[in-house]
Amino acid sequence: MLSDILGQAIEAMKHNRRRTTITIVGMAWGIATVVLLLAYGAGFGQAFENIFAQFGTNMIGVFPGRTSEQAGGSKAGVQVRLTQDDVERIQETVPGVMRVAPTVDKTVPVQNDLHSFSWDVTGITPELQSIQRLELAEGRAITEADVQQRAHVTVIGSEAKTKLFSGLYPIGEKIRLNGVSFEVVGVMTPKMQEGDDNDINRQVNVPLTTMSDIKDTKYLDGIWMDYKGEPKMVEEALRKTLATAHGYRPSDRRAVFVANIMEQLTQFRIISLGLQVLLSFIGALTLGIAGIGLMNIMLVSVQQRTREIGVEKALGARKRHILMQFLAEALVISGVGGVGGIALAYAVAKGVGRITFYSALASNAEAGDIHLLISPNTVLVATVILVIVGTISGMIPAMKAASLDPIEALRYE
Repeated sequence: MLSDILGQAIEAMKHNRRRTTITIVGMAWGIATVVLLLAYGAGFGQAFENIFAQFGTNMIGVFPGRTSEQAGGSKAGVQVRLTQDDVERIQETVPGVMRVAPTVDKTVPVQNDLHSFSWDVTGITPELQSIQRLELAEGRAITEADVQQRAHVTVIGSEAKTKLFSGLYPIGEKIRLNGVSFEVVGVMTPKMQEGDDNDINRQVNVPLTTMSDIKDTKYLDGIWMDYKGEPKMVEEALRKTLATAHGYRPSDRRAVFVANIMEQLTQFRIISLGLQVLLSFIGALTLGIAGIGLMNIMLVSVQQRTREIGVEKALGARKRHILMQFLAEALVISGVGGVGGIALAYAVAKGVGRITFYSALASNAEAGDIHLLISPNTVLVATVILVIVGTISGMIPAMKAASLDPIEALRYE
């Protein structure tokens, strides 16, 4: 039964090849538009994921500020100072925290025999390199032994290497930080960076203990940590711990500044999801226009085959047989157009390649550009939209054909 219906649908399509071809092209264009719009939305979301992933996502940074609310007998405006005790306190009391890394930084002259620049130098512990994903292009990282021995070693950013050493091999070379000699033991891989201010690719990292030769390290400029669990809960626990230790209200958001990277990423994910829904809607409308074309063609087909329908009914065909015959024809046209459209979308996605996005604003940001990502889920969503549009477009002409009076149909000229 089903094979007979499909056979009739294919024969009808062959009988009107030009009309059928035009309709199939319209459906293919519509489904290709849906797939490409969904692929663009997915690529947009992945671009943001890549931007955040280079620094780490389950990561929180906390920085000292001034109180803005009175607490107990203390007035607002008191400077909050973070110390090594806070590092240990966070590690021991904040649930979900895995690694904690203090930092101290200062802008100082960075020099070698040929060049002199004024850059930020940061005293770190080995944990920070894992928390912030400070990967190496050359040499080695700062180790726990370096911290314990107060070693005069440094790991520099990719741009710092270029500006200081040009094309020379930097490992083992000496540079002066605020007049103090350090040996370059590693060079970090380039990261995405907007503008020239505080360029992270000019980073100069030294062991935290050795940083005391450049700046007093009693008070910390920041504390970074990674964690597992719900970002909001970890942040609130962190704020309560520090508020209790320093005698200010946990609700005072200016006492310490908290950079919760996952919270920021979640906001961008919501934007990305909204964009994908909007693009899906636009794609569905585009395919709907193609569906209207299919409906019109099928209505013309019903009108031209009115006498044929009358003969079929006179020979015993029932309404459901006629209904399925024309609906099957519409679905076959939609199916062929859908396969062609998906193939076209894959070809366009491969041909387009990378669409400039973040790299227009930042250096080393190719991973933050948009790639048209056609996933199985994208194809599935597009197929569902196609089936719905094809069914609706074919159902109305099919119902009209099924409801024709056989006597009037036989009289039709």
